[in-house]
Amino acid sequence: MKNLKLNWKKATDYPKSNGLSVFGTFVCGGGSTMGYKLAGFNHLGGVEIDKRMQKIYLANHNPKYFYLEDIREFNKRKNLPKELYDLDILDGSPPCSTFSMSGKREKTWGVEKKFKEGQKLQVLDDLVYVYCDTIKKLQPKVAILENVTGIVAGKAKAYTIGIYNRLVKAGYSVQIFRINSATMGVAQSRERIFFIARRKDLSLPKLKLQFNELPIYFSAIADKASTTHKPMWPSIQVRWPFVEKGDQNLKFADAKYRNKNTYNAFFSTYILYDNVVPGTLTSSGSTIYYEEERNLNDVEYRRMSSFPEDFDFCGTDVRYVCGMSVPPLMIKGIAESIKTQWFKK
Repeated sequence: MKNLKLNWKKATDYPKSNGLSVFGTFVCGGGSTMGYKLAGFNHLGGVEIDKRMQKIYLANHNPKYFYLEDIREFNKRKNLPKELYDLDILDGSPPCSTFSMSGKREKTWGVEKKFKEGQKLQVLDDLVYVYCDTIKKLQPKVAILENVTGIVAGKAKAYTIGIYNRLVKAGYSVQIFRINSATMGVAQSRERIFFIARRKDLSLPKLKLQFNELPIYFSAIADKASTTHKPMWPSIQVRWPFVEKGDQNLKFADAKYRNKNTYNAFFSTYILYDNVVPGTLTSSGSTIYYEEERNLNDVEYRRMSSFPEDFDFCGTDVRYVCGMSVPPLMIKGIAESIKTQWFKK
């Protein structure tokens, strides 16, 4: 297969099926789905609550099974097809905003509110446990739960312990990995936690994960010939004269602009340079390319996330979809390791 780091296509670059099946939960636009397909897995479909993401998922993946509903409702189903009870891998990335170190964390735990995901009144922090119930229900050979690194930090460690204990009770041996997508051929330094559980009755050995791809700097994915760059927001434009080369975000320029010694604003407005690996792409906010004093464009956002050239975003904001998704090449690396070490026969 050709080098997939910068540009690839769904129409031509998926390999022949390896016969292994996977089903997803919280599938969003299908970043993980594409990763499994790139590793040769037969992805059967998934569960998603957001109607906007449903439209994107159906347009790009043509799933055999798709459930537009809260995973809590999915867990109550008694009419699921038999092949969902014979999965090689069950995958899930429960919403991570309540565990993010840049969010309100503990203040939102146990609180019902309307989130963008489905615009439904719901509690998000317990979805990691609801997903554990899905694993217990379907009993896949392997289960994967992905989340932000904040889930293993501070008081959130209680959730990590809760996930681990629930999966052990459900009959699984659990390993927890901290992985950076920048080591996996992705032009984005996106650190994530992966709970990878293997069913005890299969007597599988411990999984070994090691990725050593060379870093991809922004200069390799910059779309310098394009004229479709998004303009800087006015609030950024007035602070830009105070930016010094080397600043990673706009918080210091903001403090100088306001003539204050406080740095609690604009920290999520990132500044990129030619010789750095882009940081984590968030679903909202702004990222500025220092060398050309401009916002990034959709091609650059897509490349940062290792999304294919022919991905149909269905008119939804590209940054939002990519920021909400696991980079396909990240899942591809993990899936290939699992296939080789646990399913090679």
